[in-house]
Amino acid sequence: MKYMLLIYHDEKALNDDERQACYAESLQLAQEIHARGQYLGANPLQPTSMATSVRVREGKRLVTDGPFAETREQLGGYFLIEAKNLDEAIAVAERIPMARKGAVEVRPVIELPGLPVE
Repeated sequence: MKYMLLIYHDEKALNDDERQACYAESLQLAQEIHARGQYLGANPLQPTSMATSVRVREGKRLVTDGPFAETREQLGGYFLIEAKNLDEAIAVAERIPMARKGAVEVRPVIELPGLPVE
């Protein structure tokens, strides 16, 4: 089963050196789970100041700068993995560096038939 591990944290929690160390540790984790056949994808996201929100109401598009809602923790990145069950997905999630400073939300992915495949 596929799981999306959504990484939430305060964007201001890390300085540049800490962020680079987090990226290096995340790359190592990605290599390890790839070797076990669990890795499907992962990326950090640009800060919310780079975000654009799109809404459609009554057939009209509304585009605004920034995230949908103001929160203390923002979506900062993700891992997409293959895991046998929730326990195995949680075992990967707890190894994500930002789990120590923020939160990692573990969500099973619904696989819709008919979606394009690689």
